[in-house]
Amino acid sequence: MLSIRNLTKTYKTGDKALSDVSFDLPKGQVVGLIGPSGAGKSTLIRCLNRLVEPTSGRVMLNDMDVTGLNARDLRRARRRIGMIFQEYALVERLTVMENVLSGRLGYVPFWRSFTRRFPGADIQRAYRLLDRVGLSAHVDKRADALSGGQRQRVGIARALEQEPELLLIDEPTASLDPRTSRQIMRLITEICREDALPAIINIHDVLLARQFADRIIGLQAGRVVFDGPPSQLTDDVLTRIYGAEDWAAMQKCAADDAEDEAQARADADRLLEAL
Repeated sequence: MLSIRNLTKTYKTGDKALSDVSFDLPKGQVVGLIGPSGAGKSTLIRCLNRLVEPTSGRVMLNDMDVTGLNARDLRRARRRIGMIFQEYALVERLTVMENVLSGRLGYVPFWRSFTRRFPGADIQRAYRLLDRVGLSAHVDKRADALSGGQRQRVGIARALEQEPELLLIDEPTASLDPRTSRQIMRLITEICREDALPAIINIHDVLLARQFADRIIGLQAGRVVFDGPPSQLTDDVLTRIYGAEDWAAMQKCAADDAEDEAQARADADRLLEAL
């Protein structure tokens, strides 16, 4: 279980990015973290593994007090926290397999990582994970030859290669088309439920959050203003999170995206009929 208590982040400028954020996350639960730009979503994600140092508060991951670790112990602790990035963070010139195996860098001696000689068990696990995310046919392909959805699948497999106790996922669908976004969200949530792996997903797409997350946490100006199931995420709640003007604009963008996707499907059907 992840337990967050009174987490606060104040920058040197005096700007408060997070203010007394508290919640618990049990095993296997997927939380969709929503809110407007500047609400503190990315800061919260990064405070949990101390890529950003919180000003005060406490983060407990099972038996480990993340906020109380020294630098050496923190490096070890980060092995237990998998992170999936919006821009994939792959090494473009390396193969899919080599990128996945980089998830074991915190476990192997330097000489093994430098020469890319990983233990057989790590390699076998990487093969299983690539099959699980649907990339078994792309093991030896360079990362820069992949589509956006494939790159995100590599990022998922790399995070799982760490054998984490928690997944932190930052805008996993921001660069993807609607169909691929649904596939990626479905894959993440299925893996979390099968492996009893808790996850926090910073996500800008409210419709995707509603569809796939078990629970929604809404941030506004660094504070939790909603914490509940997707079924309770009404328009009134969303207006409180985003503001009336921003929520109306988001609804219009979602409707436009749906219309564009429907048109693309119709165009593809017409092309197939013409063949």
